[in-house]
Amino acid sequence: MKTVIASIIVAAGVIACPILYFLVGPQLNDLQLEAGLILLIIAASSALYCFVVGELTLNNSQMDKLWSLLPIAYVWVIAAKGGMHPRLIIMAVLATLWGIRLTFNFGRKGAYTIKFWSGEEDYRWKYLRGTKYFKSRFVWALFNLFFISIYQNGIVLLITIPALASMTSTASLNWIDFLAAGLTLGALVLETVADEQQWAFQSKKWGMINGGKKLEELPEPYSKGFNTVGLWNHSRHPNYLGEQSFWICFYIFSIGAGVGIYNWSFIGALLLVLLFVGSSTFGEAITGSKYPEYAEYKKKVSCFIPWVGYRKKEPVEEGNH
Repeated sequence: MKTVIASIIVAAGVIACPILYFLVGPQLNDLQLEAGLILLIIAASSALYCFVVGELTLNNSQMDKLWSLLPIAYVWVIAAKGGMHPRLIIMAVLATLWGIRLTFNFGRKGAYTIKFWSGEEDYRWKYLRGTKYFKSRFVWALFNLFFISIYQNGIVLLITIPALASMTSTASLNWIDFLAAGLTLGALVLETVADEQQWAFQSKKWGMINGGKKLEELPEPYSKGFNTVGLWNHSRHPNYLGEQSFWICFYIFSIGAGVGIYNWSFIGALLLVLLFVGSSTFGEAITGSKYPEYAEYKKKVSCFIPWVGYRKKEPVEEGNH
């Protein structure tokens, strides 16, 4: 049912996007189309690279490595083509800070090496390749081409499109821009704190396991196997919440630019939210298969927004650190 609902929302969003483009705007001028073409060339080159290298090495985290870097390039290209308007500079700086955080967090997990095509692969790709649906090498190649390489590159491009929509605006910085900047910074802080809490928890847990202890021998809360402390006591994916919030708030800049409250550049944030819904569902299925207590955790703690959807009255015990 969730898959059907998500598909309907995606279809509605894709249909609404061109309708809003022609009826509401903003319709791109020649300068914006010129910048857009540069972005498309970068995105297409990235998609080709991810597919070819992913197929040759069977390491399908090529796009994961570029995910944090491409938006930086996209928004700075837009800022440069837009004459370095203060609004565009702010958007580019925010995208850069976001990219630095994500690159650092992925890099310390071993994702980047001197052999740029190698490095630690996201565990979910390994798990997915082992399922019955992707046993066929040909089927996996199609998945790699259309979902990992093309679709994800498309989303990464689209989340930056509010900058392109705002590119030729002559509107001065206003309270909406400052609101957007404050909210995006808040989202950035949220996901940074969540990342650090997760890193500290997993490092301590695996340090004890590598030291010779079994999972069930670890003290609470490490014996659960998954993080339930800090922000993770209030949201099962506070890092995802911050990530989605960042790009939703990034869209607000287009409102400050005078483009309008409703415009077609929202499509990237919409598709990103749906991607994270699917990603979190898949990741939780893996976690739940490894850790029996995760089912109870899901009943008590919301997926993204604290106290929305799943939270019950009794809190998760944080245990001894």
